[in-house]
Amino acid sequence: MFHAEVILKKTYTTHTLFLILIIAITNAYAEENASNPLAAVDNTDIRWQYFDLDGPERNDFWLDGSYMLTPKLKLKYELHYWDTDVTGTSESGFETFHLKPIYFPTQGEWGSWKYKLAVGAEWIVGFGNEDKGIGSGSDQIAPFAGVAFVRGGTVLVPLVQHFVEYDGPDVNQTSLRLIAIQSLPNKFWGKLDAKISVDWENDAVPATAEAQLGKMFTSSFGTYVDGLLGIGGDKPYDWGVGVGLRFNY
Repeated sequence: MFHAEVILKKTYTTHTLFLILIIAITNAYAEENASNPLAAVDNTDIRWQYFDLDGPERNDFWLDGSYMLTPKLKLKYELHYWDTDVTGTSESGFETFHLKPIYFPTQGEWGSWKYKLAVGAEWIVGFGNEDKGIGSGSDQIAPFAGVAFVRGGTVLVPLVQHFVEYDGPDVNQTSLRLIAIQSLPNKFWGKLDAKISVDWENDAVPATAEAQLGKMFTSSFGTYVDGLLGIGGDKPYDWGVGVGLRFNY
Protein backbone atom coordinates (compact mmCIF):
# COMPACT_ATOMS: atom_id res chain seq x y z
CA MET A 1 0.00 0.00 0.00
CA PHE A 2 2.81 2.35 0.82
CA HIS A 3 5.97 3.04 -1.21
CA ALA A 4 9.34 2.34 0.40
CA GLU A 5 11.25 5.37 -0.90
CA VAL A 6 12.14 8.03 1.66
CA ILE A 7 12.13 11.62 0.41
CA LEU A 8 13.21 14.80 2.22
CA LYS A 9 10.77 15.88 4.90
CA LYS A 10 9.02 19.18 4.18
CA THR A 11 7.93 21.49 6.97
CA TYR A 12 4.89 23.67 6.35
CA THR A 13 3.83 24.07 9.98
CA THR A 14 4.31 27.85 10.05
CA HIS A 15 2.20 28.35 6.94
CA THR A 16 -0.50 26.05 8.30
CA LEU A 17 -0.71 27.82 11.66
CA PHE A 18 -0.88 31.17 9.88
CA LEU A 19 -3.79 29.94 7.75
CA ILE A 20 -5.63 28.59 10.80
CA LEU A 21 -5.16 31.95 12.56
CA ILE A 22 -6.67 33.79 9.59
CA ILE A 23 -9.67 31.47 9.60
CA ALA A 24 -10.15 31.83 13.33
CA ILE A 25 -10.52 35.61 13.21
CA THR A 26 -12.88 35.94 10.22
CA ASN A 27 -16.66 36.06 9.96
CA ALA A 28 -18.65 33.31 8.30
CA TYR A 29 -21.03 33.00 5.37
CA ALA A 30 -23.73 31.23 7.41
CA GLU A 31 -26.70 28.97 6.61
CA GLU A 32 -24.86 26.52 4.31
CA ASN A 33 -23.70 23.13 5.56
CA ALA A 34 -19.90 22.91 5.76
CA SER A 35 -20.08 19.16 5.01
CA ASN A 36 -20.67 20.33 1.43
CA PRO A 37 -17.17 21.16 0.07
CA LEU A 38 -18.77 23.76 -2.23
CA ALA A 39 -20.64 25.58 0.56
CA ALA A 40 -19.95 29.30 1.02
CA VAL A 41 -19.02 29.04 4.70
CA ASP A 42 -16.04 29.74 6.95
CA ASN A 43 -15.39 26.85 9.32
CA THR A 44 -12.82 24.72 11.10
CA ASP A 45 -13.61 21.07 11.91
CA ILE A 46 -11.56 18.99 14.35
CA ARG A 47 -11.91 15.35 13.29
CA TRP A 48 -10.88 11.80 14.22
CA GLN A 49 -11.43 8.75 12.05
CA TYR A 50 -10.52 5.11 12.76
CA PHE A 51 -9.93 2.64 9.90
CA ASP A 52 -9.77 -1.15 10.06
CA LEU A 53 -7.25 -2.17 7.38
CA ASP A 54 -8.01 -5.92 7.41
CA GLY A 55 -5.53 -6.56 10.23
CA PRO A 56 -3.59 -3.32 10.73
CA GLU A 57 -5.33 -0.18 11.97
CA ARG A 58 -5.08 3.54 11.35
CA ASN A 59 -6.20 6.57 13.32
CA ASP A 60 -6.43 9.84 11.39
CA PHE A 61 -6.52 13.05 13.44
CA TRP A 62 -7.11 16.10 11.26
CA LEU A 63 -8.14 19.68 10.84
CA ASP A 64 -10.58 20.36 8.00
CA GLY A 65 -11.66 23.90 7.27
CA SER A 66 -12.39 26.64 4.78
CA TYR A 67 -12.36 30.40 4.31
CA MET A 68 -14.29 32.49 1.77
CA LEU A 69 -11.75 34.90 0.28
CA THR A 70 -14.49 36.47 -1.88
CA PRO A 71 -18.08 35.40 -2.69
CA LYS A 72 -16.65 33.52 -5.70
CA LEU A 73 -13.38 32.20 -4.28
CA LYS A 74 -13.05 29.72 -1.42
CA LEU A 75 -9.93 28.30 0.20
CA LYS A 76 -10.10 24.87 1.86
CA TYR A 77 -7.37 23.22 3.90
CA GLU A 78 -6.66 19.90 5.65
CA LEU A 79 -3.85 18.82 7.97
CA HIS A 80 -3.62 15.07 8.74
CA TYR A 81 -1.79 13.29 11.57
CA TRP A 82 -1.76 9.47 11.53
CA ASP A 83 -1.20 6.78 14.13
CA THR A 84 -0.89 3.33 12.51
CA ASP A 85 0.64 -0.13 12.89
CA VAL A 86 0.84 -1.09 9.20
CA THR A 87 4.60 -1.66 9.51
CA GLY A 88 4.09 -4.10 12.41
CA THR A 89 4.84 -1.54 15.10
CA SER A 90 2.89 1.51 16.22
CA GLU A 91 4.06 4.65 14.38
CA SER A 92 2.73 8.21 14.34
CA GLY A 93 3.45 11.43 12.50
CA PHE A 94 2.05 14.07 10.16
CA GLU A 95 0.80 12.62 6.87
CA THR A 96 -0.25 15.41 4.47
CA PHE A 97 -1.17 19.06 4.22
CA HIS A 98 -3.86 19.95 1.64
CA LEU A 99 -4.62 23.38 0.21
CA LYS A 100 -7.55 23.71 -2.20
CA PRO A 101 -8.65 26.96 -3.87
CA ILE A 102 -12.19 26.68 -5.29
CA TYR A 103 -13.59 29.17 -7.80
CA PHE A 104 -17.33 29.54 -8.50
CA PRO A 105 -17.61 30.95 -12.06
CA THR A 106 -21.39 30.83 -12.38
CA GLN A 107 -24.63 29.92 -10.67
CA GLY A 108 -28.28 29.83 -11.66
CA GLU A 109 -31.38 27.66 -11.82
CA TRP A 110 -32.11 24.40 -13.64
CA GLY A 111 -35.78 23.59 -13.34
CA SER A 112 -36.63 23.46 -9.63
CA TRP A 113 -32.95 23.17 -8.65
CA LYS A 114 -30.51 25.97 -7.94
CA TYR A 115 -26.96 25.18 -9.04
CA LYS A 116 -23.42 26.48 -8.49
CA LEU A 117 -20.50 25.43 -10.70
CA ALA A 118 -17.07 24.99 -9.13
CA VAL A 119 -13.55 24.46 -10.51
CA GLY A 120 -10.22 24.35 -8.72
CA ALA A 121 -7.13 22.36 -7.84
CA GLU A 122 -5.86 20.62 -4.70
CA TRP A 123 -2.23 20.84 -3.60
CA ILE A 124 -1.18 17.85 -1.45
CA VAL A 125 2.18 17.90 0.36
CA GLY A 126 3.57 14.90 2.24
CA PHE A 127 5.67 15.11 5.39
CA GLY A 128 8.11 12.32 4.46
CA ASN A 129 6.88 9.71 6.96
CA GLU A 130 6.14 6.95 4.46
CA ASP A 131 8.90 4.78 6.01
CA LYS A 132 6.57 4.61 9.05
CA GLY A 133 3.64 3.54 6.86
CA ILE A 134 2.30 7.10 6.93
CA GLY A 135 1.39 8.55 3.53
CA SER A 136 2.38 7.61 0.00
CA GLY A 137 5.60 9.64 -0.30
CA SER A 138 4.18 11.67 -3.21
CA ASP A 139 3.47 15.38 -3.46
CA GLN A 140 0.49 15.87 -5.74
CA ILE A 141 -1.62 18.30 -7.74
CA ALA A 142 -5.28 17.38 -8.29
CA PRO A 143 -7.50 19.57 -10.50
CA PHE A 144 -11.26 19.09 -10.11
CA ALA A 145 -14.68 20.28 -11.24
CA GLY A 146 -18.10 19.90 -9.66
CA VAL A 147 -21.61 21.27 -9.33
CA ALA A 148 -23.71 21.84 -6.22
CA PHE A 149 -27.47 21.35 -6.83
CA VAL A 150 -29.81 22.67 -4.13
CA ARG A 151 -33.58 22.24 -3.73
CA GLY A 152 -35.10 23.04 -0.37
CA GLY A 153 -33.12 21.15 2.25
CA THR A 154 -31.52 18.76 -0.24
CA VAL A 155 -28.02 19.20 -1.70
CA LEU A 156 -26.47 17.00 -4.42
CA VAL A 157 -22.82 17.45 -5.38
CA PRO A 158 -21.20 15.42 -8.19
CA LEU A 159 -17.41 15.93 -8.42
CA VAL A 160 -14.61 14.63 -10.65
CA GLN A 161 -10.92 14.99 -9.69
CA HIS A 162 -7.62 13.77 -11.17
CA PHE A 163 -4.50 13.23 -9.02
CA VAL A 164 -0.93 13.33 -10.38
CA GLU A 165 2.39 13.53 -8.56
CA TYR A 166 5.02 16.22 -9.13
CA ASP A 167 7.50 14.69 -6.67
CA GLY A 168 7.90 11.16 -5.33
CA PRO A 169 6.40 7.83 -6.48
CA ASP A 170 4.08 7.89 -9.49
CA VAL A 171 0.41 8.78 -8.95
CA ASN A 172 -2.20 8.73 -11.72
CA GLN A 173 -5.73 8.43 -10.37
CA THR A 174 -9.17 9.72 -11.35
CA SER A 175 -11.92 9.95 -8.71
CA LEU A 176 -15.67 10.28 -9.19
CA ARG A 177 -17.57 11.43 -6.12
CA LEU A 178 -21.24 11.99 -5.31
CA ILE A 179 -22.30 13.78 -2.12
CA ALA A 180 -25.92 13.98 -0.92
CA ILE A 181 -26.85 16.11 2.11
CA GLN A 182 -30.32 16.34 3.62
CA SER A 183 -31.36 18.88 6.24
CA LEU A 184 -33.38 17.28 9.03
CA PRO A 185 -35.60 18.69 11.81
CA ASN A 186 -34.06 20.27 14.91
CA LYS A 187 -30.88 21.34 13.05
CA PHE A 188 -29.80 17.78 12.29
CA TRP A 189 -28.39 16.76 8.92
CA GLY A 190 -27.57 13.52 7.15
CA LYS A 191 -24.88 13.02 4.52
CA LEU A 192 -23.95 10.21 2.12
CA ASP A 193 -20.58 10.45 0.35
CA ALA A 194 -19.73 7.82 -2.28
CA LYS A 195 -16.39 7.74 -4.11
CA ILE A 196 -15.02 5.46 -6.80
CA SER A 197 -11.52 5.92 -8.21
CA VAL A 198 -9.59 4.52 -11.12
CA ASP A 199 -5.94 4.00 -10.17
CA TRP A 200 -4.33 3.95 -13.63
CA GLU A 201 -0.86 3.34 -12.19
CA ASN A 202 -1.77 0.19 -10.23
CA ASP A 203 -4.71 -1.07 -12.32
CA ALA A 204 -7.08 -0.87 -9.35
CA VAL A 205 -10.54 0.57 -8.67
CA PRO A 206 -10.83 1.49 -4.97
CA ALA A 207 -14.28 2.58 -3.78
CA THR A 208 -15.63 3.88 -0.47
CA ALA A 209 -18.89 5.10 1.07
CA GLU A 210 -19.36 7.39 4.07
CA ALA A 211 -22.50 8.16 6.07
CA GLN A 212 -22.61 11.14 8.41
CA LEU A 213 -25.17 12.30 10.97
CA GLY A 214 -24.69 15.71 12.55
CA LYS A 215 -26.37 18.42 14.56
CA MET A 216 -25.75 22.15 14.92
CA PHE A 217 -26.39 23.15 18.53
CA THR A 218 -25.94 26.83 17.71
CA SER A 219 -25.18 28.70 14.49
CA SER A 220 -21.47 28.44 15.29
CA PHE A 221 -21.04 24.98 16.89
CA GLY A 222 -22.03 21.46 15.95
CA THR A 223 -20.93 17.81 16.14
CA TYR A 224 -21.24 14.76 13.91
CA VAL A 225 -20.44 11.05 13.67
CA ASP A 226 -19.19 9.15 10.60
CA GLY A 227 -19.56 5.57 9.43
CA LEU A 228 -17.17 4.46 6.65
CA LEU A 229 -17.11 1.38 4.44
CA GLY A 230 -14.63 0.11 1.86
CA ILE A 231 -16.22 -1.46 -1.22
CA GLY A 232 -14.93 -4.05 -3.71
CA GLY A 233 -11.73 -6.04 -4.09
CA ASP A 234 -9.47 -2.95 -4.17
CA LYS A 235 -11.00 -1.24 -1.15
CA PRO A 236 -8.51 0.94 0.79
CA TYR A 237 -9.96 -0.18 4.15
CA ASP A 238 -12.62 -2.56 5.50
CA TRP A 239 -14.62 -0.17 7.65
CA GLY A 240 -14.24 2.90 9.83
CA VAL A 241 -15.89 5.27 12.28
CA GLY A 242 -15.32 8.89 13.13
CA VAL A 243 -16.42 11.93 15.13
CA GLY A 244 -16.06 15.63 14.47
CA LEU A 245 -16.48 19.03 16.10
CA ARG A 246 -17.53 21.92 13.85
CA PHE A 247 -16.87 25.60 14.45
CA ASN A 248 -18.48 28.11 12.05
CA TYR A 249 -17.31 31.72 12.16
